[in-house]
Amino acid sequence: MRRADRLFHIIQLIRGRRLTTAAYLAQRLEVSERTIYRDVADLQLQGVPIEGEAGVGYRLGVGFDLPPMMFTNDEAKALVASVRMAQAWLDPALAHSAEDALGKILAVLPTDARVAAEALAVYAPLGGLSESAQTMLQTLREAAQERRKVFINYRDLTDKLTQRTVRPLGCFYWGKVWTLAGWCEERNDFRSFRIDRVTYVRRMDDRFRDEPGRTLADLERLDHEWYKDAHWTSDAPAHESPARATA
Repeated sequence: MRRADRLFHIIQLIRGRRLTTAAYLAQRLEVSERTIYRDVADLQLQGVPIEGEAGVGYRLGVGFDLPPMMFTNDEAKALVASVRMAQAWLDPALAHSAEDALGKILAVLPTDARVAAEALAVYAPLGGLSESAQTMLQTLREAAQERRKVFINYRDLTDKLTQRTVRPLGCFYWGKVWTLAGWCEERNDFRSFRIDRVTYVRRMDDRFRDEPGRTLADLERLDHEWYKDAHWTSDAPAHESPARATA
């Protein structure tokens, strides 16, 4: 790959993710991490607002964009496959929006690319999430976006029912299971709740702001340290990281 092409791909990869590590970029582009560090430094010198640092990750600053590019046949097929799979595992609002977005993309593709993408022999039958789990996922996702606390009834793996007030930080998909990661005010710590075990949820009027030690970035940092050191102390199962730990 030409260096100019690699620099373009670095921007595209960073733009498409909330936080992108040099290790991820090196793996995707099949170069060394040292090459990534050098390329990112060069892009920054050229005025590309890449924020972050080595060992932590990079993100693209607000206000920077590249001109739209036409999708290749393989990229169009990947989009079709992704939307078909996502529709089975997303909440209704996002699933419908994903289908609408895909329709707009396919409408502007050249005829041969559109036909090839629509004929892709990859399907995901509906039924991945129950209707109640889909509704619960949408409510919790919207609460996280609105920075609104939620009150939940939660049944743990021992079938014990508890009531919690949670600051929802994000919803995570683990393969057939969605979890809500958040700050539990009863435990005064991060906790992760399986969405299919939430029996009741109510969005509260109380909103929350990011506080040091209670943000999604703090949770991800704990996760990173746990995976690095294979050690994390809590009342959660010892083999689980903070993001996976349930109350």
